[in-house]
Amino acid sequence: MLKGKCAYCKQPIAWRYPLIELFTGLLTVFIVFYFGASLQALAALVFTWCLIALTFIDFEHQLLPDTISLPLLWLGLLINISGLFTDLTSAVIGATAGYLSLWIIAKLFELITGKVGMGNGDFKLLALLGAWLGWQILPLIVLLSSFIGAIVGINLMLFKKHGRNVPIPFGPYLAIAGWLGLIFLNKLPQIYSWLI
Repeated sequence: MLKGKCAYCKQPIAWRYPLIELFTGLLTVFIVFYFGASLQALAALVFTWCLIALTFIDFEHQLLPDTISLPLLWLGLLINISGLFTDLTSAVIGATAGYLSLWIIAKLFELITGKVGMGNGDFKLLALLGAWLGWQILPLIVLLSSFIGAIVGINLMLFKKHGRNVPIPFGPYLAIAGWLGLIFLNKLPQIYSWLI
């Protein structure tokens, strides 16, 4: 009815907005079917919606806003008081280990190369994933996000003439790996046994 234009300013609406809304709707339906009518499903929906927002903000602005990341981190700790996705000890260790592991890697990279290799938002994102899912899943998230990021980065350099010095946001790949971690959290022992 609006012919692809904003009702107020009459500017064209970018194609990505309806696609993001469709994608969010599909993941919402998937979460509800996967977790059923439960508190887990409600929490997983909030987790999913926030990760989608963080992913697309980071792609566009190379920024992971604290206004989304930090409340999501605290919410992860709060919901795990009752052990919704993991026990509270695992959640606290996950938040701490998530932040510190990337912070240490980034500081070592900066010390060796003199360049900033990763933003603070990535530390907070991995911390919130640890708070929601526990420390046990962090190695898998880092491994999977690095793999996805490497594939995308190589393809960008090969096909889009993306320079090696042009930064590529890491947050979207952490978010994708974290969301997959939520879905496969109960299969974690089998995944690790398969990897080993």
